[in-house]
Amino acid sequence: MNEKVKSGIAKFFLYAFLIILAVICFLPFLMMLINSTRSGNEIMTGFSLIPGSSLGTNWKVVTENMNLGRGFLNSIFLAVCNTLLVSYFSAITAYGLAYYKFRGAKVIFTSMLIFMMVPSQLSLLGFYDLCNNMRLIDNYIPLIIPSIASPATVFFLRQYILSVMPKAILEVPRIDGAGEITIFHKIVLPIMAPGIATMAIGTFVGSWNSYLIPMLLINSPEKRPLPVMVAELSAVRDITTNLGATYLVVAISIVPIMIAFCFFSKYIISGISAGSVKE
Repeated sequence: MNEKVKSGIAKFFLYAFLIILAVICFLPFLMMLINSTRSGNEIMTGFSLIPGSSLGTNWKVVTENMNLGRGFLNSIFLAVCNTLLVSYFSAITAYGLAYYKFRGAKVIFTSMLIFMMVPSQLSLLGFYDLCNNMRLIDNYIPLIIPSIASPATVFFLRQYILSVMPKAILEVPRIDGAGEITIFHKIVLPIMAPGIATMAIGTFVGSWNSYLIPMLLINSPEKRPLPVMVAELSAVRDITTNLGATYLVVAISIVPIMIAFCFFSKYIISGISAGSVKE
């Protein structure tokens, strides 16, 4: 009985801690939603749990100063393209580095680790100069094509597939005459799905929130993604006037991120519940 009491007390404190942690994590989202209904002057006075009455005014400021629908479509297009390219090409690259022995494999893998340590901001000027020389300024190509090469994603997926898939599982389809591409799509890709889904969430969020490179490369207002439009909204008038409208746009912009997380998380959960492949 004493052990049951101790176990019950421990569970109580554990659940209490988790509930408090969940409330703390949810608090910034709640503040964002409440501030989206308040005016700039009300927001500047401090935090409040009571919603304001300026939602209509904030929405009017948003619609008058930016094309919200166009920004959404631009960001979704870029995020989806980047996520698909990163997920597929990183998966096939990781599979090749993990299970194929060829000359230069170690050099390639070491080079990837080195590139992971280099901040992307260091190559920003050179990348802009390259895009300018190739006449790709104000074009989506430099925002999409470079996403094919993602060293961090390849490294993660390589380590993941080595931990969940024994090499012997590839021998049976090869004996049956299946091609390497068929083996990758029919066997390897489904096994890698939880790992790919994990990296796809981060890729989608990173692409959706990308600001610096689109700001430098995209000049046409109708081509700008949502983060660049939000920054421009803050600069249209004084920050106090547009503060509530900025919160409103940010609150709306997290909806695709939540949808993407809900979509990919089911693959992560299903992969964990199914367990890894046994040797």
